[in-house]
Amino acid sequence: MNEEQSKALQALKTSRGQIEGIIKMIEEGRYCVDVSNQIIAAQALLKKANLLILKQHIKHCVKDAVVADKGDEKIDEIIELLSKIMGK
Repeated sequence: MNEEQSKALQALKTSRGQIEGIIKMIEEGRYCVDVSNQIIAAQALLKKANLLILKQHIKHCVKDAVVADKGDEKIDEIIELLSKIMGK
């Protein structure tokens, strides 16, 4: 596991804890704005984890494919993924 994957894993584990906390907040009937703020925080961690995974993919998989003159498929994958992220 490389550094990006390790950081992504930590962010995912932290977001899992936040989500469990959010569920408990809802079950306890906590204030909606407080719940919403926690959801936003969990989403930010998920975005961070995704960015780290994409960074790792580009630095390793895409780079290796380009060097082997097989980069078009990997580049198309990244473009498709970015399209999903951007909601297009």
